[in-house]
Amino acid sequence: MKKWFLYSLISILVVGLLSACGTSGNGDETSGEGEDGKKVLVMGTSADYPPFEYIDTEVGEEIIGFDVDLAKAITEELGYELKVQDMDFGSLITAMKSGNIDLILAGMTPTEERAEQVDFTDVYYTANHMIVSLKDSNITSLEDLEGKTVGVQMGSIQYDKAEEIAEEVNITIENRDRIPQIVQDLKTGRFDAAIIEDTVMKGFMEKDEDLTGFTLESDEEGSAIALPKGSELTEEFNRVLKEMEENGEMEKLINKWFGGEEE
Repeated sequence: MKKWFLYSLISILVVGLLSACGTSGNGDETSGEGEDGKKVLVMGTSADYPPFEYIDTEVGEEIIGFDVDLAKAITEELGYELKVQDMDFGSLITAMKSGNIDLILAGMTPTEERAEQVDFTDVYYTANHMIVSLKDSNITSLEDLEGKTVGVQMGSIQYDKAEEIAEEVNITIENRDRIPQIVQDLKTGRFDAAIIEDTVMKGFMEKDEDLTGFTLESDEEGSAIALPKGSELTEEFNRVLKEMEENGEMEKLINKWFGGEEE
């Protein structure tokens, strides 16, 4: 009888432990409470987009970058603890709509289509599209893309740009989940060219002399923070963003991660 009771008790504890592990793996820690009693906000990002968000394996396994520092500054000001969760860019909005993350900072442009699913803060940084290729490709204009295969990141604003270009120039569009995949496929000849944000591409080009590119003139709307529809945090985030622009903290972050004097 005692053994039966003991086995039953052990079974209950094991099931409970497994359930707890499963909950954590599903990201249900969203909006939980941190070790110091602060409410936790989970930031979703795609850590393949230096200097916005990436992992420097020579330093460690932590996700770092401009967006991470910006998110830390905002959430600290508002009294939250921040946790950063890496996932594919194309799955970020779905993850937030499912309640697995609380906010998105991933160099995301607030398009009309995305704004139907999430709320966006004010734009905090603006960059441009770059057509990237190998130096010996002789691709120096959009017309040179005629008949070429162009790589873009799945779910990105660059994919929309590729579709726009395809209306004027005959190109084949292929997508990948991660920027390094796109660069690698460009290097190995699977792509003739790629469309990547110029700020991000600057880092790759500094490390690889075989890469070249040119920036497209555009009315790019820049990057904004995505929050759930109707979130009360949107107004609070905008307030802190404005304060950071006025007190110079935003300029310090931009200079730290992008270098030079930003307008």
